[in-house]
Amino acid sequence: MMPKKRHDRRQDDFFDTCSHCETNWSCCHETTPPVTDRRMKIIEGFLKENNIEIRNPFVKTGYVFPRLDKEGYCVFHDTKTRKCIVHPVKPETCVAGPITFDINKKTGEIEWFIKTQKICPLAGRVFEDKTLLKSHVESAKREIKRLVDELDINALDAILKKDEPETFKIDRKQCIAKRSESV
Repeated sequence: MMPKKRHDRRQDDFFDTCSHCETNWSCCHETTPPVTDRRMKIIEGFLKENNIEIRNPFVKTGYVFPRLDKEGYCVFHDTKTRKCIVHPVKPETCVAGPITFDINKKTGEIEWFIKTQKICPLAGRVFEDKTLLKSHVESAKREIKRLVDELDINALDAILKKDEPETFKIDRKQCIAKRSESV
């Protein structure tokens, strides 16, 4: 039996904010968040445990990510409720949002960015509340660090080639050595 992931206040608050987003669900539309082998198994277990049938939910093109439906939305996005059906176990970058990352090729450091409020109302809410920002950045760093640690170098390279427009740098942290040499 798969362990249940605890919902914390941050996740519940963000879940509600995201479901009322007026930017046409840009986080769930035409996006391909990376999924590690471990996360894929967790999501598949969650789907099975909750009797949710989605055929072939993942695609691999450079790295593994949730398949997009015919309208270009993440296969886990419920267009009626505007919520993620795998919210308790969703990919690390989805949990980290609106925080995103890059790895500086010269220094090997993970550089942390936040999306602008223009494309993510949640980013404005997080950035304006310094306590929430600090808490969320810490959480996002844990999630992204786990992702970077678990991805193979080819998948990480493919992910880092994706452009993240409408973001600005907020912090950096030393990247693990095995990645910094190859990135």
